[in-house]
Amino acid sequence: MSNEITITIDGIECKAQEGETILNVARANDIFIPAICYLTRCSPTLACRICLVEADEKRVYACNAKGKDGMNIVTRNEAILEERRAIMEVYDVNHPLQCGVCDQSGECELQNYTLELGVDSQHYAIPDTKRGTANWSSVLHYDAGLCIVCERCVTVCKDMIGDAAIKTGPRGGEALDKAYKAEMPKDAYSMWNKLQKSVIVPSNGTEHTHCSDCGECTAVCPVGALTERDFVYSSNAWELQQVPATCAHCSSGCHIYYETKHHSIDNPEEKIYRVKSEWNYQTLCGAGRFAYDYENRNVSRDEVAFKKALDALNKADTIRFNSVITNEEALMLQTLKEKKGIKLYNPEARALQAFLGYYREASGKSLYPDTFKSIMRESDFVIAVGSKLRNDNPNVRYVFNNVQKMNKGAGLYFHPVGDTLVPTFGKNIALFEHKPGQEEWALYLLLDLFADREKLPKHVIDYLETFHETRTKTITETVMETVTSTVKDPETGEEKEVSKKVPKKIEKEVEYDYNGLVDTLGGDAENFGEVFGKMMNKKEAFALMIGEDLYFHSRAKNLARLTALIEESCEMKLAMVPPKSNSLGVALICDLEDAEEGYTVGYNEPGDFVLSALGEGDLDMPALNQQEGTLTNMHKQVVPTNAALPYGGYELNDLMNGLGLGKRLTVSWTAALPADKGFQATAFDDLPNTYTNDGQEHRGYALEELPGTVGDVAADVPDESVVLEGEIAYRCNPQRQFNDFTDKAHQIFETFALRASPEKAEALGERVVVEFEQGVLELDVVADDRMRGDIVEIPDFKSDRNIHALFGANRYATVTIRKVK
Repeated sequence: MSNEITITIDGIECKAQEGETILNVARANDIFIPAICYLTRCSPTLACRICLVEADEKRVYACNAKGKDGMNIVTRNEAILEERRAIMEVYDVNHPLQCGVCDQSGECELQNYTLELGVDSQHYAIPDTKRGTANWSSVLHYDAGLCIVCERCVTVCKDMIGDAAIKTGPRGGEALDKAYKAEMPKDAYSMWNKLQKSVIVPSNGTEHTHCSDCGECTAVCPVGALTERDFVYSSNAWELQQVPATCAHCSSGCHIYYETKHHSIDNPEEKIYRVKSEWNYQTLCGAGRFAYDYENRNVSRDEVAFKKALDALNKADTIRFNSVITNEEALMLQTLKEKKGIKLYNPEARALQAFLGYYREASGKSLYPDTFKSIMRESDFVIAVGSKLRNDNPNVRYVFNNVQKMNKGAGLYFHPVGDTLVPTFGKNIALFEHKPGQEEWALYLLLDLFADREKLPKHVIDYLETFHETRTKTITETVMETVTSTVKDPETGEEKEVSKKVPKKIEKEVEYDYNGLVDTLGGDAENFGEVFGKMMNKKEAFALMIGEDLYFHSRAKNLARLTALIEESCEMKLAMVPPKSNSLGVALICDLEDAEEGYTVGYNEPGDFVLSALGEGDLDMPALNQQEGTLTNMHKQVVPTNAALPYGGYELNDLMNGLGLGKRLTVSWTAALPADKGFQATAFDDLPNTYTNDGQEHRGYALEELPGTVGDVAADVPDESVVLEGEIAYRCNPQRQFNDFTDKAHQIFETFALRASPEKAEALGERVVVEFEQGVLELDVVADDRMRGDIVEIPDFKSDRNIHALFGANRYATVTIRKVK
């Protein structure tokens, strides 16, 4: 932990942590320093230079300069204001005067700072350069004429997302009149010179970005240069009403605002036009930003269907449901189980529930101890096991990337599916493309590398020692050799001997510690010791993130014990990735079964009678953008969400009332969430949902971690019989596709298809039949140029395809794949 320091900003004494930037300290204390290019969680670019301040009478940039104990900061004086005004004048030179129709007008930072700094005249001029518009991807629109080259988009794409899909490129602008250099303030001239030379371009050298279509670049753009293609010229920003909510698509549970207004003059019904976020404090993925229009529209109360639904619930043996529901709905389903004996079946949440149970038996803890946010802030060495970083949960990928970029970190990534993107996150990343089923060996390697041996059971130590042996290898080493030669002086003819050092390569035999675990997991055992030693240099804070490959594993109990043992012996933060949406909340609230049986009511899932928010069932239900309630996110927070759109039909609480088990409103269940599972008896309307200026999140509340009894963490040795060979399929969704609701959104285009590396896709052809033990699928083949290896991926985001039944209790399956001719 950094030491606390005290600095003075404009006469106000401010407490800060050593190493914090002046700008962040000022923001945390509600002191205004203008900054156009800076993003709180990213590296400073010094592109705008408008955050100029004086620190102990020396000019510095607040976004880059670190506070020092006793420092005195002045944010405003005449010289500073003159420089800032000159910079803003330069930004305004030739900027298109289209504020009346610009998509950013009304919330444009260029407008705001121009007014804030009193720029009411223009002293500079230069011929403009034509800069056109471009559609960079399926969702991104770029207007170079509006771009001020602040580089926020470049920075967030590199530091937070990890795509690094855009960069600055040559603009071809006219050179500045050299007379300006003498007339203008230094920073204003330098910034203008850069602005004339630069524009933002895709980093791959083509007209289109090779990216994950997350849209974070549009969120951070201070002007109207980067926008969503679907939003361009569709609404004025000031017409939109912001509805605070929580994204329901993955387990991140990100804070969002649905921005709504009426369809048109002729149609007064509300419509979501876009989703925005508190981009200074969190990052959205493409599903969170673009998969917003999945509501169940034009629904009225069908009394006949309602009575049939009551009959179905009265005779139901099982309710099959997925995790795209609120905590309140989960509690209603649990009430049906308790009062009517109906079994509850949710395979994704059940796997997490079982794993948490095994972990609790071993560790005595009701929940994993840490959050992904604390890992991102505090760790400099991060490890991911059992989660496909690019697909499973976008924020886990962002954490892994951000630790490398911002914390000068290192990382280990264990996963059977090869990935070409993850290695680009940093220079100190080691990848292990192990075989499916070898996750136990991965956790044993972590024990071997990081554990305090005194905290390990003897049989574990003995097992780890079996993998070590001393071997020799030949290395090439450069040494400096003294070479003596005779040199004749050309003028005197005198000869003399001259010695000099020259490099010479020699080969020699050296001993090294061969680690068989590294070899077993597909790593370079011969050189890993040296590589790992460099990775560990100056690293102090370690973290482990585990994912659903471990929950959906025939050896899940042993993996949970190993996880608890790593936590106990390695001084390592630990966080678990819940599989989907509200699966953590469901796993805590509901008593789930391992299988469905008898007459089944499906809730957004197949069944004999279907309750559907997709509008495709026997009785309509509201989608999550039409509901109030709470979700439990992967950070172990219970967070509120609000309805953005109207809904005219029945809700689950109406059915509960029809059965004599309901409450007045759906949110009346919020305060009744089970305290014995860590929830609080807090009313929905009392839940906060905001961020403060210092970046502190105040959303809902944190789950209480309940005490338990520490059990047996003595894990078994790995079972080789579970390791898969042959043709292997992996249950994994494409980026931005999580469920039926993302698939319903009009800006999400990823198809339900088999995905493979380019080489594998070429070998398979355009369409294949995949044969499982439990059934057969016929799918199109899509090449994913960031995949590597022979394992293919099959999605599960369409509930009616019943993919979980094909894979059973695992994420991997041995299959037979045949081309369709």
